[in-house]
Amino acid sequence: MKKAALTDYPLSETRPKNISGPRGLSLDKITLDAIAGGDIEIEDLRISREALLAQAEIARAAGRETLALNFERGAELIDVPQEVIMQTYEMLRPGRVHSCESLAKQAELLREEYGAKIIADFVDRAAEIYRQRGLLDR
Repeated sequence: MKKAALTDYPLSETRPKNISGPRGLSLDKITLDAIAGGDIEIEDLRISREALLAQAEIARAAGRETLALNFERGAELIDVPQEVIMQTYEMLRPGRVHSCESLAKQAELLREEYGAKIIADFVDRAAEIYRQRGLLDR
């Protein structure tokens, strides 16, 4: 997919043939007839890494750096199992973990197992902030 520009917003209207779900079905193929005919699976309705990264490019072109980073973090999480996401979320709630090491291990898992470097860096930063603010028991 070519780099997205501000003029590509919204992608669903400007580039529906270039946006596809995990099974490769493009957005323009998702129609009521296709749904009624049983040709569409739930997987076809999930956003893809490429679509999120294109949204990040559009956000960045619009000067929305924080939004762009959120889309990039979302793109990293596409291949992370739901259980790992929920485990990480639970660990990031203040008072849920008792050491920086627990968060460091989770960050390492995200980084090494799933290639989620931005998310892993976020968890590492959270561990340091929790330590500084005394939010860890030990």
